[in-house]
Amino acid sequence: MSLTLFTSPVFADHLTPPGHPERVERFEVMQAVASELRQRGAAVEEPRPASDAEIGRIHDRDYIALIRETAGRAVALDSDTFTSPRTWEAARLAAGAAVSAVDHVLDAGDGARAFALVRPPGHHAERARAMGFCFFNSIAIAAAHARARGLSRVAIVDFDVHHGNGTQWSFYDDPSVLFVSSHQYPYYPGTGAAQDVGSGAGAGFTVNLPLAAGATDADYELTYTRIALPIVTEFRPDLVLVSAGFDAHMDDPLAGMRLTAPYFGRLTAAIAAVADTCCRGRLAAVVEGGYDLAALAASLRASLRALAGDDGDRVRPEGPAPRGQATIEAVLPHLSKYWTL
Repeated sequence: MSLTLFTSPVFADHLTPPGHPERVERFEVMQAVASELRQRGAAVEEPRPASDAEIGRIHDRDYIALIRETAGRAVALDSDTFTSPRTWEAARLAAGAAVSAVDHVLDAGDGARAFALVRPPGHHAERARAMGFCFFNSIAIAAAHARARGLSRVAIVDFDVHHGNGTQWSFYDDPSVLFVSSHQYPYYPGTGAAQDVGSGAGAGFTVNLPLAAGATDADYELTYTRIALPIVTEFRPDLVLVSAGFDAHMDDPLAGMRLTAPYFGRLTAAIAAVADTCCRGRLAAVVEGGYDLAALAASLRASLRALAGDDGDRVRPEGPAPRGQATIEAVLPHLSKYWTL
């Protein structure tokens, strides 16, 4: 097995108010699934905290200082993003887990895969703003770290149900980082329209796939097969990163999609297959959302097993895909000038 997990008990020390969906029980689910994978041969390693320099490739110095100043305190940074006394430590370690995952994949040789099982999540965090339960943008920090290590092209695929606004803005004018996001639209945080494709030298390297509420496995399959995966393949990345949010599951309380847990395994396997084709299998993933505990457990388990090489249930979704077709029709006019679609 070439899969290594990066996680730490510190992630249970980020506490949120009673009733908050991003609760410590999410991490208990991650730990239980990690234990299962360890028994099947996966390595589980303790990450290191990200340095200020690594975080500073994505976030402003004053913002990093602001989050540091919350250490030891409970602070409301916005209406749904709260610190607790050890949030600063957990957020730094979450970013460090993503960086550790990248280092492992780059240093371990062909076919290495890594998954950072972390909280708090990160993909909403902007350069100088915490939002959407997120403090530091772990996946963006990981991509910037990979670039600093000398990689020419990094692809980020974000299948969280919410648009990864922070990740998008981190690389919006950067042609070296391809950002592909499938998300419920219109929905929080309100970004990720079909016409948002990047700017300047980065035009074409942001790929937004806005899907209407109610999208199914078949809708996602059509959208990824027709648009997302061909673009990543044409980009030819040196590394594939995945923002692995599981809140598009049909049982998730924060969204309105209808994905099944087995489909997360199929989708992860398809992304990994592109990494096999383009960059000798080098792939690192980071947990983002997923707020129904049973759905999170089943979906995370399916994705991890896919990365570990377990064929599992790979049945192609059948049936109509009207939301997927509508997404394709919406994005093609904006993307076809940049990619062979």
